[in-house]
Amino acid sequence: MTRRTAIIIGASGGIGRAMADMLEQEDNFDQVVRLSRQTDSPVPLDLTSEDSIISAALWLKEQNIEPSLVFIATGLLHSADKGPEKSMRELDTDWMLENYQINAVGPALVAKHFLPLMSKEGIIRFAALSARVGSVSDNRLGGWYGYRAAKAALNMIIRNLSIEWARKNKRSIIVALHPGTVDTGLSKPFQGNVPPGKLFDPERAALQLLDVLEGLKPVDSGKIFAWDGEEIRP
Repeated sequence: MTRRTAIIIGASGGIGRAMADMLEQEDNFDQVVRLSRQTDSPVPLDLTSEDSIISAALWLKEQNIEPSLVFIATGLLHSADKGPEKSMRELDTDWMLENYQINAVGPALVAKHFLPLMSKEGIIRFAALSARVGSVSDNRLGGWYGYRAAKAALNMIIRNLSIEWARKNKRSIIVALHPGTVDTGLSKPFQGNVPPGKLFDPERAALQLLDVLEGLKPVDSGKIFAWDGEEIRP
């Protein structure tokens, strides 16, 4: 019998770590592989380096690992000296490209090298963290140019992947997930305006996302879902 394996990419971050812990506690998978840039990762994986993504995929293949779940729990909203743009005056080429690299290009390259490792039969799940602010139809405030645009790009990539991969496995589920506002480093500078009860700790966020993911069917592939199961329009 094939061992059921879950792979969490970005497992050193708040949501990724909590998700890996939750999967191990629930014991629905035979093994949970935690991949990140950190030294405790069995093989380093850096979303800004396709070579590292290829190396991680080769390592999984050498270990005869055929994942049934791949979850990309990474994202970039701010850095030590940069944050989301409040107006177009703050647009900066390097910062926008960094947003695209982490939030869109990296996950696309993970799909390029990891989806071929997954079964062509039976249900498989491939998911990436997105954000409601990446919805074009939901944008009423403006701002946050790089982050919004990169997440919108990710949502389109997910849609593309779902169409292509359905030709190889009609039972594949490839989705983007919005976790809400989670108490992690990514949201720290922006938690002041979060309504009571809407700032989730990483453990709760992970459980909510896993519940949503578990409840999805192949017909849902290519869509974007929020932490409460609501479908988000692109």
